[in-house]
Amino acid sequence: MNDTQSSQNLNSFAGDLKKRSDVHIARKIWHMTGVSIFFIGWSLLPYWLSMSLLILGWFAFVPPDLIRLYNPELNRILTRWFRPIMRKNELDRPAGTTYLLTGVIFIGFIFPAEIVGLSLLFLAFADPIASYVGIRWGKDKIFGHKSVQGFLAAFAVCFIATFTFLYLKNISDYLLIVSLIAGLIGALAELVPIAKIDDNFTMPVLSSVGLYALFTFFNIFQHLK
Repeated sequence: MNDTQSSQNLNSFAGDLKKRSDVHIARKIWHMTGVSIFFIGWSLLPYWLSMSLLILGWFAFVPPDLIRLYNPELNRILTRWFRPIMRKNELDRPAGTTYLLTGVIFIGFIFPAEIVGLSLLFLAFADPIASYVGIRWGKDKIFGHKSVQGFLAAFAVCFIATFTFLYLKNISDYLLIVSLIAGLIGALAELVPIAKIDDNFTMPVLSSVGLYALFTFFNIFQHLK
């Protein structure tokens, strides 16, 4: 099959793919399940093993994802395999998973384990829930497709995740105020666009930066030891 035929066949898939403005339940379940597995692995496995598995996953997924952008036949094959969870705009750009894996590995190298774990919870649940709420009920737009309603949903999820995370680690000092500020950090990380970088990368990175500053200010790390 020549490149022209492959491109034509690829374009025929485009009509079946979801847009960012679609609810796309299958993708949200995929996202929450996958990142939750990252969180469980990060929480239970030794650091070296968690990072090794993430890097292995990166090499298994990212190079083929990038190569397909220059190879219509490979793009057609991978699009057919991942069609239930792909978006239309990912036909000619890297998939969200590429940005997600890169972002998670980046914060894994730089930030303490607790910051990475909490950022993974934000990424697993705040991002898809905010998207769902924003698509269904987001009538007050802020940035592009982002809405006040989605922002508030992300805030609620990040607040609950932080409160539960710290409570289970027996952190009681400043628990409520730290959880509220962390909720705001996570919601802003989900909301604020940075150039055209995918939020699967920017959200864990911005969340980690904000949470690290927050935990340092309130001396949370001392209580986590």
